[in-house]
Amino acid sequence: MTLLINPIAVPLQIGRYDADRLVETVMLEGRASDTLLGALEAILDRHSVERIIYANGPGSYLSVKLTYIALATLEIVLGIPFAACSAFALNGNRPIRAMGSLYFIKEKETIITQKIDENVPQDFELPGILDALTLAPERIPLYILPAA
Repeated sequence: MTLLINPIAVPLQIGRYDADRLVETVMLEGRASDTLLGALEAILDRHSVERIIYANGPGSYLSVKLTYIALATLEIVLGIPFAACSAFALNGNRPIRAMGSLYFIKEKETIITQKIDENVPQDFELPGILDALTLAPERIPLYILPAA
């Protein structure tokens, strides 16, 4: 069994896959910091998880960072490997809100920020089959905006 976690979506999304096919979607209202660990604990109590994939950005830095730390801990403690995918793979490559009226835009293989005055819906969808999902070359959080 594989889990796919999208900490950037609101509500937070967790997909459970059996033989790489989506069999259950869990939607968690609230912040990832308040809901993710309890949801993972409940899933791991009921199911044998072989790997976890998460959207490593761009998007909410706090949610992505907390998810990464939780998954790295599970890998160390329980031996469950994890990988990452781009959040753009879960929203059809549409703009992803950065902050204010700034959005992350994917141009070929480059991610830039661009001001968009109208509100862009933040619709994310977990794929029905994992075969079509491209994994990111690195699983660390994807940070685009400068720290200043």
